[in-house]
Amino acid sequence: MTEAWWKEAVVYQIYPRSFMDSNGDGIGDLKGIISRLDYLKDLGVDVIWLSPIFSSPNDDNGYDISDYRGIMDDFGTMEDFDLLLAQMHARGLKLMMDLVVNHTSDEHAWFRAACEDPSSPYRDYYFFRDGKEGQLPNNWASHFGFSAWEKEPSGDQYFLHLYTKKQPDLNWDNPKVRAEVYSIMQFWADKGIDGFRMDVINYISKVPSLPAMSGEGFQLPTPYIANGPHVHEYLQEMNQRVLSKGDYMTVGEMVSVTTDQAKLYTHEDRRELNMVFTFEHMYIDAVGEDKWNIRPWQLTELKDVFTHWQTALEEGCWNSLYLNNHDQARMVSRFGNDKEYRVQSAKMLATFLHTLQGTPYIYQGEELGMTNIHFDSIDKYRDIDTLNHYKEAVEVFHQDPADVMKAIAYKGRDNARTPMQWDTTVNAGFTTAAPWLSVNPNHVEINAAQEIDDPQSVYHYYKRLIELRKQCKVMVYGTYELLEREHPQIYAYTREYQGAHLLVLLNFSGEDACITLSDELSSLPKTLLISNYASPACAALHPYEAQVWHWNT
Repeated sequence: MTEAWWKEAVVYQIYPRSFMDSNGDGIGDLKGIISRLDYLKDLGVDVIWLSPIFSSPNDDNGYDISDYRGIMDDFGTMEDFDLLLAQMHARGLKLMMDLVVNHTSDEHAWFRAACEDPSSPYRDYYFFRDGKEGQLPNNWASHFGFSAWEKEPSGDQYFLHLYTKKQPDLNWDNPKVRAEVYSIMQFWADKGIDGFRMDVINYISKVPSLPAMSGEGFQLPTPYIANGPHVHEYLQEMNQRVLSKGDYMTVGEMVSVTTDQAKLYTHEDRRELNMVFTFEHMYIDAVGEDKWNIRPWQLTELKDVFTHWQTALEEGCWNSLYLNNHDQARMVSRFGNDKEYRVQSAKMLATFLHTLQGTPYIYQGEELGMTNIHFDSIDKYRDIDTLNHYKEAVEVFHQDPADVMKAIAYKGRDNARTPMQWDTTVNAGFTTAAPWLSVNPNHVEINAAQEIDDPQSVYHYYKRLIELRKQCKVMVYGTYELLEREHPQIYAYTREYQGAHLLVLLNFSGEDACITLSDELSSLPKTLLISNYASPACAALHPYEAQVWHWNT
């Protein structure tokens, strides 16, 4: 096992719009982040991943970028960024930036030039196509509903957008586009950042002919956009031009990626990326890859997905570990119990993520056990994915609005984007103004101020897990072996590294549960490293109990 700093790191994701407002406009900003850096340092994390802070008209909350070298006015100035980076480095914290280069904003200078002049060289920076017999170029669907094609503002052609119509896709087959991207990356690398999280990076190479999907209606064109014909060539070029020049941390967000494909992206000999964000475990409660079509899930399914990724990537590759982020619902509401067992299940899920092989990613507020929001009206939501889904589901497919709202309450992205809950004051200490998105009313019970003062809180449990991970290399590098795959309540596994061993027992249910361990495991003299209950008994677990046992051989 090759050891590396980014394997041992714990990453904390900040969604800047919702983290901390410093100027009273209801929107989080860079100075607000600076004011909370000591909180993050005390938590013990190593790397801060910032969701996009670049200039943007904000159609998709910053993932539609109009200037890659500018700071969004809502967030502050470049001077604020430089101060933030300096203050982070002074505290020993590293910064990972969000690289969003599958698409730009339609207000980017490149796209404006492409639309203003059909003979412009910028035309080939994007995908412009003729319609067919008065219809759209093909039946590709956008991830945010409806068609992936939009008529250009003036002219007869359509442009491709796999997300909102204000996010035209870039044509990476054009070497000038790739050179522009590498120049942008070098600009931020020269400022001293420490890594890149790459948005939907396995979409950058499309099948050139952009063939229609078979069947009727709009369909996601996954076979023609994901893991395309030149994606590895382009990532290796990126590595050679930029990433190889420093010791950067890289993670690629990759929809529809298998373990075999992930090994190509991440194996240390291939010089592409350090790790990927897989979505396979994010679909265990969905029918196919339709996240809004919700189904019950079984613990054995979660075991199968994680076990497959743990074992497939253990030789020369590396996993990322997450259960929620800015695009996913709160993990304690989705995989735990956000009511009577909120604290216990938040701690249990944290134990799960921090005792697997890979780099853990904490999403802001996760360390407090923040929960989903439940808005009673679609008008209170702000996420364009959510709003588009509601419109399409109700108006096109004539679904019951109440059923659509239930799915949104469970899976909608605004669940993760409600403001950070700092204290019990109005707006949870996030802002003195009306917040851009409503604060969860439960901030009176769930907030950082109270949890810092409570040694038994979710926050202090996270601190302890992070400390243990720094002290015990077996938590980072240990091989993984699943126990009792068929157990319906308990997820159990062992880890081993250089003679150190862990036994991890996790009850994913709201009922007491027992597991029968082998005679060898039962008889070993073990030390309890951490548990979320006061008096744990090995192999007999309370609702949502977590136990981690340690021994040496």
